[in-house]
Amino acid sequence: MSDVSDLSSESAVYKTLLESTKAIPWKIDWQTMTFAYIGPQIEPLLGWSQASWQSANDWAMRIHPEDREHVVNFCVAQSKAGVDHEADYRALTKDNGYVWIRDVVHVVRNAQGDVESLIGFMFDISERKKNEEKLLSLQKELEALSFKDGLTGIANRRQFDSSLEREWDGASRSRLPLSLLLLDVDFFKQYNDLYGHIQGDQCLTEIARTLNLAAVRPRDLVARFGGEEFVILLPETDRLGAERVAQRCQRLIGKLAIVHARSAHDQRVTVSIGAGTVIPTEGMTAIEFIQTVDQLLYRAKQTGRNRIEMMHGKE
Repeated sequence: MSDVSDLSSESAVYKTLLESTKAIPWKIDWQTMTFAYIGPQIEPLLGWSQASWQSANDWAMRIHPEDREHVVNFCVAQSKAGVDHEADYRALTKDNGYVWIRDVVHVVRNAQGDVESLIGFMFDISERKKNEEKLLSLQKELEALSFKDGLTGIANRRQFDSSLEREWDGASRSRLPLSLLLLDVDFFKQYNDLYGHIQGDQCLTEIARTLNLAAVRPRDLVARFGGEEFVILLPETDRLGAERVAQRCQRLIGKLAIVHARSAHDQRVTVSIGAGTVIPTEGMTAIEFIQTVDQLLYRAKQTGRNRIEMMHGKE
């Protein structure tokens, strides 16, 4: 059996090993929510002295304000449930900068199964985050060069512009009508404010899929025009055909019955639509046509929303 000096020597070895790693070890007593230990590596990384880490509140207040609430709530909930977990967040430095941290947490229970303490390691993942941001930037560049909208999966603005140019030239030659619908999700800013951006993205994705069901012919194109706006290009479609597609869009979106407590229209998500039809003639441009339809959309929104505003004669 080892004597006391052996145990002391062994503890010193463990302490040396812990404090020589780049990861920062720490321990919090669950009952008092105070730090029993934090590695000295914390000071060169964040600038805060080892002695200044007294309570869990010190840890919380040194998390970036934008990350603080959800990280603290997540870690507390997981700890109470006795579940090991990890969290990525920006830790504030003493000089008002920040470092990206990955905190890996192990929950220690006593013999009765109650949470006794938390032990873990903080890892500096700033370099990894920089690489992730570079990769995200590259993905966005590739997205811009592609014809697919990254969020909804339907055609993007680039594909719409290309298709409109081709169909405009074709309609000019064939003297057949070309129709265009511009759609805007009503009260979408209020939807985002109420339900959050993640649910807002889900709402846009559902609407995009639904609009794809409304435009059924092979050359019809549904695209995301930007933000909460969508566009439907309808080659060889007259005014009556465009109106039918617009009505189908509203009907199908109505069937989705997406709850929107701040909408004036039955507390459901609705769309406003501007619809125009043209046979291109010399001197007309596709951009002018889009602008005309956009004015119709604006009129639909100004006169109550959840409406279809059609082009009548020469706008």
